[in-house]
Amino acid sequence: VREHHRKLRKEAKKRGRKKPRKDPGIPNSAPFKEALLREAELRKQRLEELKQQQKLERQKEQDKKRKLETNPGVELSHKVLVKEEFGRSKAKKAKSSKQNPKKLYCQELKKVIEASDVVLEVLDARDPLGCRCPQVEEAIVKGRQKRLVLVLNKSDLVPTENLENWLNYLKKELPTVVFKASTDLKDKGKRIKERKKAAPFKTEVCVGKEGLWKLLGGFQEIYGKAICVGVIGFPNVGKSSIINSLKQERICNVGVSMGLTRCMQVVPLDKQITLIDSPGFIASPLNSASALALRSPASIEVIKPMEAASAILSHADARQVVLKFTVPDFENSLEFFTSFAQRRGLHQKGGSPNVEGAAKLLWSEWTGASLGYYCHPPTSWTLSSHFNESIVTDMKWGFNLEELEKNNARSIQAIKGPRLAGSILFQSSGLTNGIIEEGDIPEEPLKQKEQKQEEGEDYGDVDTDQESVDKEGDEKSSDTSPAEEACEAVPKGSQAGELGGGVF
Repeated sequence: VREHHRKLRKEAKKRGRKKPRKDPGIPNSAPFKEALLREAELRKQRLEELKQQQKLERQKEQDKKRKLETNPGVELSHKVLVKEEFGRSKAKKAKSSKQNPKKLYCQELKKVIEASDVVLEVLDARDPLGCRCPQVEEAIVKGRQKRLVLVLNKSDLVPTENLENWLNYLKKELPTVVFKASTDLKDKGKRIKERKKAAPFKTEVCVGKEGLWKLLGGFQEIYGKAICVGVIGFPNVGKSSIINSLKQERICNVGVSMGLTRCMQVVPLDKQITLIDSPGFIASPLNSASALALRSPASIEVIKPMEAASAILSHADARQVVLKFTVPDFENSLEFFTSFAQRRGLHQKGGSPNVEGAAKLLWSEWTGASLGYYCHPPTSWTLSSHFNESIVTDMKWGFNLEELEKNNARSIQAIKGPRLAGSILFQSSGLTNGIIEEGDIPEEPLKQKEQKQEEGEDYGDVDTDQESVDKEGDEKSSDTSPAEEACEAVPKGSQAGELGGGVF
């Protein structure tokens, strides 16, 4: 036996020891190595989160069983309560799913206009004329009891000279405020934790806040009582960001996606001024393709991404687009998207460039808050067709325009806009027509309705943000403020129980 084992050891030495091979990992020469590593890390994190969630669910089940064992009579009452709650939520969802969400947007917008003493129409400084909606402006000035103010947001994305030209053009018609919202505000809970650290305003500092605050405060003093200020505009112009900047904390949801704000949201600024956030305007389908691509969040679903991005590209200066995105000269949009996809590393299976993905990327960058482009104002000023000299005079009543002009000059000086050579010249399509009446909204295609039902979009059950705002207001003051009394004009169906939060 000993000799046998000796022979086996001798043969094993000749063969050599076979160690288990370790996984060498992703080689450095592999394309998209960083992306693959990120995906692997995300998968690992998801598994960990899933395990934690399952563990918590098991603990909850065990706690429920223990409670039922100690008190058996609770089980029946618990089942009855769950059944009633489920029935109410199911009926609410069924009611909201039957109604077109665009009709809900129109209803909420009209509530905001009706409840407001001053209405701030937020414009994207890159295309101010394209962000104005004549139908909504006409509805605001019809009674002449409300004041309409224009807010030029995202002013840091246009050259200074262009910003001054637009300010001189717009202020002839309506009071105009130059503004740059802060985009790095944190939630209230996060700010409490980081109070000892540096202030949240570093690079993304808010500009124009003082001028807007003084404008509203001066009007409130002349008005003689607390005022409600509605903040309206097309999707993705920065309505919610302006409210967050004035409040100095993230009250309203904001994000890159268009149309995050779905219901009105009341935000008390102080005892005399209350802000009301609103969903974006509904763009009429009769607008041009470029206007729909920029102003309607559903345009990328209704029309193909290639068509939407091509419409935007056709209005931009081709030479400046080539320099901005560092792509070779192109003769048509397909050539550009092919080069753009290769430049950004967007490929399909087999290595062919993903032109549709490149079109979506261009659309998202153009409608986002980082790409700098600008439009020239009209060469000659003419009064809008829905205004007259009397309305223009009424809209300027109650505002200290001299002080506003000084504050705007200080804001322009504080904003460091891009150079004219580094921005893209864009040809605006003019005023964008909107829909304010529910009856004017066209019916959605059947496929689009089914898709939204499958995604589970619920437009009725969105009152969590408003509840958090109301709780914060209760913590600060238990007494009813004049601003809350002023907001009693808001219909009962739109108060804290029904109001929802969103973004913009």
